[in-house]
Amino acid sequence: MDKLWVVIKREYVERVRSKWFIFTTIFGPVFFAVITIVPGYMTMKGMKDAQVSSIRILDATGAGLGHRVADRLAKQQDPTAVPGIRGQMLAAPITSEVEDINPPKLAVAESSATRDVMNKVNPGYLVLDSATLTKHTARYAGRNASAVGEIDLIREAIRQSLVASRLEGAGINPLRVDSLVRVKVDLSADRLDERGRGESGIVGFIFGAIVAFMLYMMIMLYGQNVMRGVLEEKMTRVAEVIMASVKPDILLAGKILGVGAVGLTQQIVWIGSAAAFVTYGAVMAKAMGLPAMQNFTFPTVSPLLFVSLLLFFVLGYVLYSSMFAAVGAMVGSQEEVQQAAMPVVSLLIASVIFIQPIMLNPSSTLAVAMSVIPFTAPVIMPLRMTAIQVPPLELIGSLVGLGLTCWLAMWASARIYRIGLLMTGKRPNLKELVRWIKYA
Repeated sequence: MDKLWVVIKREYVERVRSKWFIFTTIFGPVFFAVITIVPGYMTMKGMKDAQVSSIRILDATGAGLGHRVADRLAKQQDPTAVPGIRGQMLAAPITSEVEDINPPKLAVAESSATRDVMNKVNPGYLVLDSATLTKHTARYAGRNASAVGEIDLIREAIRQSLVASRLEGAGINPLRVDSLVRVKVDLSADRLDERGRGESGIVGFIFGAIVAFMLYMMIMLYGQNVMRGVLEEKMTRVAEVIMASVKPDILLAGKILGVGAVGLTQQIVWIGSAAAFVTYGAVMAKAMGLPAMQNFTFPTVSPLLFVSLLLFFVLGYVLYSSMFAAVGAMVGSQEEVQQAAMPVVSLLIASVIFIQPIMLNPSSTLAVAMSVIPFTAPVIMPLRMTAIQVPPLELIGSLVGLGLTCWLAMWASARIYRIGLLMTGKRPNLKELVRWIKYA
């Protein structure tokens, strides 16, 4: 036991004192804060610069729909016309150029508009014809056709204009049409479970995604850290000296636990930084014009959820670190290690591939199956636990399966580690690995 503690202490202190650990621990939360805030800020800034109200509208409907659309586009970018919906976008809205076209001349007008776009006279043009009134279809062509936000503005303007035209056709006062079709709905979603009302569903959704991503990153990074450490000791022959006084099993366990303790230390620092960011993030969000973040609150984490997340992280880390350590002991050079580690990495990446569909439906058969498979459970089950109330039987079954697989992986990896550290030359094939495990 004393030797195990010495190995754990050596692995922990050696990595915690490194400049790279200090840098990532301090600036890691800053990096995540930047990638959280900057995209939203750039999106808002891009919407401010949107010039969709200056497009050319070719109206062949004969119903004056083009003028309605142009008016809607101008109001969408006028802060005084639609307060609180689009934010402050343009100080003075620009009216689109509308041309009433006879249907037979529409093709000629489109050719002329295409040349104007190519010559940078207009950013683009919108075609409204009889199909717009009957089938609700329209065509847009322009240099900004790939800008999803601007296309959404145009689509919304057409939709509102069609609704307004129908309301007027039904005999509703034109002065009331604008107030009837321009409605903004704020829908709040609170999660309910056996314990009652929980936090916002959106908050749980975001928190679950962050938890799954962080677990994946920590298991991947620190698992590969163990693999590189084993390979380095093997290549420099340090392992031969250490194994003279420490059993390979104790050396492997100490290395895994020591590196895992480093990961837990970093996680604690990052969680504290995240709590501080959420606490004071409203002030920064307001200053940067991101009102959606001002009411964001840190989700409630029950003791059971916290312990479960910790268990899944520890067991998942030990499982993959054991396999990564076996890979490091098998190979003899940096060139071989990446190729040999691909099967292990692929098992972990499989968890990330299914994060999005499981977040959309955390109670599906796919979600349940992925949360009990030991190789995907360390990421998928915590994701589901932050989104829904997981049945206790599923949670216990997932932990038991993961624990048994973790023990089996450590047992097999210890035998590969015992022989592989002293072996040089060609990388062993699967048959030789089975022999190592059997006779070690």
